[in-house]
Amino acid sequence: MARKSKSNLSELYLEEKKVYENALAEIESFELPLGTTLRSVYDDQPNAHQRFMEKLDACIRNHDREIEKMCNFHHQGFVDAITELLKVRADAEKLKVQVTDTNRRLQDAGKEVIAQTEEIIRCRVQQRNITTVVEKLQLCLPVLEMYSKLNEQMNVKRYYSALKTMEQLENLYLPRVSQYRFCQIMIENLPKLREEIKEISMSDLKDFLESIRKHSDRIGETAMKQAQQQKTFSTTLQKQNNVSYGRNMHLGRSRILESKNEITLKRTFEEDDEHEDEVLTAQDLVDFSPVYRCLHIYSVLGDGETFENYYRKQRRKQARLVLQPQSSMHETVEGYRRYFSQIVGFFVVEDHILHVTQGLVTRTYTDELWNMALSKIIAVLRTHSSYCSDPDLVLELKSLIVVFADTLQGYGFPVNRLFDLLFEIRDQYNETLLKKWSGLFRDIFEADNYSPIPVANEEEYKIVISKFPFQDPEFDKQSFPKKLPMSQSVPQIYIQVKEFIYASLKFSESLHRSSTEIDDILRKSTNLLLTRTLSSCLQNLIKKPHIGLTELVQIIINTTHLEQACKYLEDFISNITNISQVTVHTARLYGLSTFKDARHAAEGEIYTKLNQKIDEFIQIADYDWTMSESDGRASGYLMDLINFLRSTFQVFTHLPGKVAQTACMSACQHLSTSLMQMLLDTELKQISMGAIQQFNLDVIQCELFASSEPVPGFQGDTLQLAFIDLRQLLDLFMVWDWSTYLADYGQATSKYLRVSPSTALTLLEKMKDSSKKNNIFAQFRKNDRDKQKLIETVVKQLRSLVNGMSQHT
Repeated sequence: MARKSKSNLSELYLEEKKVYENALAEIESFELPLGTTLRSVYDDQPNAHQRFMEKLDACIRNHDREIEKMCNFHHQGFVDAITELLKVRADAEKLKVQVTDTNRRLQDAGKEVIAQTEEIIRCRVQQRNITTVVEKLQLCLPVLEMYSKLNEQMNVKRYYSALKTMEQLENLYLPRVSQYRFCQIMIENLPKLREEIKEISMSDLKDFLESIRKHSDRIGETAMKQAQQQKTFSTTLQKQNNVSYGRNMHLGRSRILESKNEITLKRTFEEDDEHEDEVLTAQDLVDFSPVYRCLHIYSVLGDGETFENYYRKQRRKQARLVLQPQSSMHETVEGYRRYFSQIVGFFVVEDHILHVTQGLVTRTYTDELWNMALSKIIAVLRTHSSYCSDPDLVLELKSLIVVFADTLQGYGFPVNRLFDLLFEIRDQYNETLLKKWSGLFRDIFEADNYSPIPVANEEEYKIVISKFPFQDPEFDKQSFPKKLPMSQSVPQIYIQVKEFIYASLKFSESLHRSSTEIDDILRKSTNLLLTRTLSSCLQNLIKKPHIGLTELVQIIINTTHLEQACKYLEDFISNITNISQVTVHTARLYGLSTFKDARHAAEGEIYTKLNQKIDEFIQIADYDWTMSESDGRASGYLMDLINFLRSTFQVFTHLPGKVAQTACMSACQHLSTSLMQMLLDTELKQISMGAIQQFNLDVIQCELFASSEPVPGFQGDTLQLAFIDLRQLLDLFMVWDWSTYLADYGQATSKYLRVSPSTALTLLEKMKDSSKKNNIFAQFRKNDRDKQKLIETVVKQLRSLVNGMSQHT
């Protein structure tokens, strides 16, 4: 065990020694941090510090002995070296002086070299700087040149090119020199320049819009003139080739139209030759460059939509201004022409913009704008055309509308609604024509003398029949001088009706309607003229107080001949339109009913005038109702009346037989009624037998007049029956046949069948009162007393009959 413990101690000692030796080796080598080495020594065993310090001291002593040995070994060599060094010291001083001198001389010699070297360095630096400047300037000069070019383009107002230059500057040139300050200034100025260009181009656009607003009428006038010239040329050429057109028209008017066509065609060719190279367009009249420029500018700036919206908005405003007419437009044709010219000019400009730009104006936009304008135009024309009272102005308005429609149709705008409007205006035109012709008819009627037209020779007769289609073989057999049955107003009316047809035809031309439609239009308008205007004029003429019986008779004759001429008017219309009358849809003229109604009115007026004249004669009757005996002859007023009737009925020889007979019968009946009323007048209180006898003489003259057949055609005593009531009443009182009257009353065979009890009673009471007043002493004479009693008895019986009739009723 002791050995074993010694052995363990020995191993521990060896191991500890080895550790210390390793630690010392590490300390000497400086390979590891001392803190780690020392920590490993102290951390192993207790008292390790003491043992380590001992080992360390031992190691130091060993090293000191080795150093001492080494110093001792090299000490002589060190002494020798010091000795040699002291010897070299003097030489070193000399060398130092020589080096210093050499350095001084070298420094003096190198000053020029240094100066030249510094100059060379400075030049090289300048050369390098110049090269750098040149290189930078080569980069900057294109930028400056482009910017200068930009300023020049701005000065000369080449804004689109200026924008392109800006684009090149921004994308190509400025990025190369963006580090320079002037470049930043340019970059800051470019947006300002763009805004300036936008403002300037917008200002130019506003000036352009104002310019075209002022020049729209001129543009439209030129466009309408060109369209009218082209249409006139085409129409004239078509008429020239179509020889059959108008072949059946009136000979004199055909020659005039042919000569006019030749002159117009010649003039058209001459004008075309003269103005062949002078066809003006909207671009010739207006400079559109501001629009193009502004459009390109806004497109380049990426703001094209804003420009389009602004342009369309402003044009819509201008459209509303153009479509607003002047309040006095309807007064002159120039007002309408200016209105149409402005509208045409507006849409010609829009059409031009549509075709030369892309997207600024679209077909949808123009169609929408046109539809809006068309509705406004139609409303305006409806209103203002209704104010027109002059047919010539309405006709010129129609021509303007046709040219207006044709012009815009040539630019692709639909105009069917305008032609539909023309049919409305046609009705207005017909109304103005009817008013005008109403005045013409009135003037003709006022100027007429209402007497047959005298013709002294063949030439005068031909002149009349050239104006009016009068045909009468019996009249042709008569020798000159002779008189046509109608008055001067008949051929004048016929001529004016034909002129009306021509005037109505003028409006129907150029309406793109067929000949059948034009024929129907002419017939309808002529029917209106006959049935409304002429009929109204005739009715008013007949009712005028200064128109006497002679004039009324002539009016009836005139209407008869005008009625017969209606078939010639139908032929006239057919010749103009080249439409046969056998066509199923051809309308007929209503002149027959018009003139028949006028004749009936004239006949009624004749009856009324005759009765009024009879009343005038009756009013001057001056009977002495208390006369004791008659004068033995008829009253003077009645003889004058009969002579008037006799002369009047002689004028009726040209009237149709029934008219004259009816007038005569009416006059006799009215005369009979008036005489009866005179007898039974309530203001007449008494009538003597002498007055009855005088009245009987007058009635006898009336019966003689009726039996003399003042108007042929009456059968037997038909006309005398007009006085039968008076005759039976007077016979009853003249014969004093009361017993027969009372006995036969109520029987169909009664001699006094036409005498009513009330009439007899009224007249008898007047005679009764007269007898009482005139025969004061009648009560002293037996015959008078008997007669008075008889009268009273008859009066009582008549009263009983009257009362019985009233009760029965």
